[in-house]
Amino acid sequence: MGRAFEYRKATKMKRWGNMARVFTKLGKQITIAVRESGPDPDTNPRLRVLIQQSKKENMPKENVERAVKKAVSKDEADYKEVVYEGYGPNGIAIVIETATDNPTRTVANIRSYLTRHGGSLGTSGCLQFLFDHKCVFKIASKPDVSLEDLELELIDFGVDELVEDEDGIVLYGEFQSYSPIQKYLEENGFEIFSAEFERIPNDMKELNEEQKAQVMKLLDKIEDDEDVQNVFHNMVE
Repeated sequence: MGRAFEYRKATKMKRWGNMARVFTKLGKQITIAVRESGPDPDTNPRLRVLIQQSKKENMPKENVERAVKKAVSKDEADYKEVVYEGYGPNGIAIVIETATDNPTRTVANIRSYLTRHGGSLGTSGCLQFLFDHKCVFKIASKPDVSLEDLELELIDFGVDELVEDEDGIVLYGEFQSYSPIQKYLEENGFEIFSAEFERIPNDMKELNEEQKAQVMKLLDKIEDDEDVQNVFHNMVE
């Protein structure tokens, strides 16, 4: 098993474990997907996967419909996806992905969280060298397809790691390979549970328990912000 899977396994904590937060996150992603490529799942691959994912998470149908309506309504504020990078206490690198209708508010909040917990907000791209941006697909296993054969097939579509766990198969690919991977999976009848983007650190940092507690306090504060979609860091947990 490779570095991406081991990192993901180690950081599976309570991120988005709260159902309300899962629905909020998916709702914003659906709204953004509709505004980018339209409300028809047949012609909007990203929306198609998000609707499948919402079903997997038992998100009520009316929540999905509300997110779509919000996207097509001219009266609703537009969400912008903004990424913030900085350092927490003890030199831990943190990348924060947000979806916000008020970037001024969001950046002020993020800066405040970092500063109050002994960290600092960096410039855009300052941590790019520390994280690999990957697309991650979670799909159902197929009894008639071996993991080895699937891996060999998907290499040509940009997959660089494939792991089977108790819930199905996890595929990791380069960020720009999202569309060809999704197309292959759909054309070959694979059920897609989720399709997301993750930032995998290429340099992890060990901390003692007291230092970890300091960082976790900051991460919890950041993740409580409604504008925050994902938080990635390079602390060994």
